Amino acid sequence: MKTIQQIQEIRNQTRNELDLRINTKANTQEKHILVCRGTGCTSSKSPKIIETFRKILEEKGISNVRVIQTGCFGLCAKGPIVIIRPEETFYAHVKPEDCEEIIEKHILNGQTVERLLCKNIDGKLADKLNDLDFYKKQKRIALKNCGVIDPENIDEYLAFDGYKAIEKVLTQMSADEVIQTILNSGLRGRGGAGFPTGKKWGFTQKEQANQKYVVCNADEGDPGAFMDRSILEGDPHCILEAMTIAGFAIGANQGYIYVRAEYPIAVQRLKVAIQQARDYGLLGDNILGTGFQFDIDIRLGAGAFVCGEETALLESIEGKRGQPRVKPPYPASCGLFGKPTVINNVETLANITKIILNGAEWYAGIGTENSKGTKVFALGGNVNNVGLVEVPMGTTLREIVYDIGGGIPNGRAFKAAQTGGPSGGCIPAEHLDTPIDYESLTAIGSMMGSGGLIVMDDTKCMVNLAKFYLEFTVAESCRKMYTM
Repeated sequence: MKTIQQIQEIRNQTRNELDLRINTKANTQEKHILVCRGTGCTSSKSPKIIETFRKILEEKGISNVRVIQTGCFGLCAKGPIVIIRPEETFYAHVKPEDCEEIIEKHILNGQTVERLLCKNIDGKLADKLNDLDFYKKQKRIALKNCGVIDPENIDEYLAFDGYKAIEKVLTQMSADEVIQTILNSGLRGRGGAGFPTGKKWGFTQKEQANQKYVVCNADEGDPGAFMDRSILEGDPHCILEAMTIAGFAIGANQGYIYVRAEYPIAVQRLKVAIQQARDYGLLGDNILGTGFQFDIDIRLGAGAFVCGEETALLESIEGKRGQPRVKPPYPASCGLFGKPTVINNVETLANITKIILNGAEWYAGIGTENSKGTKVFALGGNVNNVGLVEVPMGTTLREIVYDIGGGIPNGRAFKAAQTGGPSGGCIPAEHLDTPIDYESLTAIGSMMGSGGLIVMDDTKCMVNLAKFYLEFTVAESCRKMYTM
């Protein structure tokens, strides 16, 4: 078990080693080759790219270059993606056979491989990440570490302020202060309903019980959605840390992450992260020597859409058929195994550590009056820059589709965007300038949902779309009807 001082020493040492990840003027001869190992790039042979890079470096005796696997960079349409730091050179559609040229030309001779440089939609080369239009209107909070750190290396997470928030909570704050901070931040649940997170924690804290639980809902089932999966793959420790903070706030000593078995990379990285956190004394008994006890286990779901509903999820963790319970009582008073339980989805939890470290006012200063912070969207369908985006609440649909997404392929016209999954709605072209926030989407007959955003061009049939979602809903309801 590591002491607070030992954790700080690891953090400082590793931070110095990784300065070139964020500092383009880093005074170092070392270079880091960052390769996306999210699900999308993995399916396009990024593990082979990593293997090839390492083999070539070893054969050539190059010792000042590290090859790092990371989570998703976001711009999935350009994968597999390779970024070289500290220059921030962004290479797109890289293949294993390109590795030799990158090493010879870029690493050894300091010249960019122009044919692999990423381009904006207007055709202009963007040799650096920040030159890409895709990133210019984004603000990464939940996705802060994705594409920057190795998700299977706890020291890299520590270097980027990892586990500083739980240290602050356990040594400087009371449970009431933690809850008030989350409440003041205006953070609302990112799973779809938008319920204030601080209120949910407060309700559970007030319950008297000999056992309480914290549950992370990672059962992401909306068609086209991959926000939670990408966070778990790219930054699993931030979820563990946030759950531990929630446990302290409500008086729980046990947490569960309910994740679908269809996310094998996320599951593997969670297992690695949990074991690393236990080894460092950041999970388990006497965390950081403060006497606080909290541990986390994983429960796998079979991919039933209905288990994304919080009470059906609880039923599944308990080993029963996943089907919704009648409410009330709500999980805050009678949840897992009949005990008070806080349930938050992955993206909600991914904001917690940043709020604790930066303060409620900082977070509340982002977004709109009633929708604070940022929102992560899985941008898909008929849009040039398919990928994962994170924007301040209040960003318009037009900005997401055209400025970030790069518009509609082949010069086609925008017809509609579908948000909110099967329970959501379609937004036609007349509402392209609608701000993306909870109230604005509800006002035009749609909803935020968990964050799937599917763009459709003028060739798409809305009747077929409605038919697809109705058939999906029927199939995923297990044909069970509830009557009161």
